[in-house]
Amino acid sequence: MAAYYPETPTAEDRSSMGAFVRALGRFYPCESCAEDFRRDIDQHPPDTSSRTALAAWWCQAHNRVNRKLGKKEFDCSRVDERWLDGWKDGSCG
Repeated sequence: MAAYYPETPTAEDRSSMGAFVRALGRFYPCESCAEDFRRDIDQHPPDTSSRTALAAWWCQAHNRVNRKLGKKEFDCSRVDERWLDGWKDGSCG
């Protein structure tokens, strides 16, 4: 989703994405996960200023969850390679 967000979003784009993130925290099917996500976005509001900023925000949010779950973190410098451009080695990932 963030991979195709505008690099120079309009005010409406920014508002819509912020509303989407808040709605996800409200309607996520796992209530304890939703509550945790709402707390997280209160502490780390989404950066909707650009495609690059939003992609980094989502990756960092994902990694905060991975840390809580004891999972490996994703290298956020590879967000575009994973979600936009494709892996440099041509694999599907």
